[in-house]
Amino acid sequence: MKHVISKKIYLSLFLIWLFHSSGIIGIALGHKEWFIPKTPLNLLVCTALFIWVYPLDSKRKWGVFGLFFFIGMFLEWLGANYSLLFGSYDYGENLGYKVDGVPLFIGINWALLTFITGELSKRATKNIWFRGTIGALLMVFLDFLMEQSAPSFDFWSFGEHVPLENYITWFLVAFIFQIVFQKTKMEGNTNISLHLFLAQMVFFGYFMVFPI
Repeated sequence: MKHVISKKIYLSLFLIWLFHSSGIIGIALGHKEWFIPKTPLNLLVCTALFIWVYPLDSKRKWGVFGLFFFIGMFLEWLGANYSLLFGSYDYGENLGYKVDGVPLFIGINWALLTFITGELSKRATKNIWFRGTIGALLMVFLDFLMEQSAPSFDFWSFGEHVPLENYITWFLVAFIFQIVFQKTKMEGNTNISLHLFLAQMVFFGYFMVFPI
């Protein structure tokens, strides 16, 4: 069983880095028009691998994941349609199917990021409030990296600059999600969480340093 589990983890980590590194290389070489519209496929693969390896294998885990998804979708709907909470912004065309202007993958991203950063923060401290703070800061850090490339990737755009309220709201919502995650005692694979976080950090960090 341990051998099977190890093979599953190694395969998943290989695929995560394959997709992200291929995206970096392809976009950097000038094939932006081909690679960026494939973002929903990358997100789908990463989400499926997370579900498989973490794993989401109980009603409790699915319930918490679904809670973050629906709250995230609702908050983003308020933001995209009424300029509430995050500032005034619009979603582009490269994040897949939308529900009233909000891509489904945005809701999934809220849930996925909460789980992986929550899993990582558990390794840093036993104090639930410190865990919540660390997890929320990791989420805001990743959002900051994403914001730098989001307009050029046609993910979303705030216009001239990203308002401070976006990051404040991100932190507050992320902190609440993190506390819920810790209170409900979610348990899962740290490797898949770490590599999903690092892969996104490397991808968006690269294009922050070398914008297209």
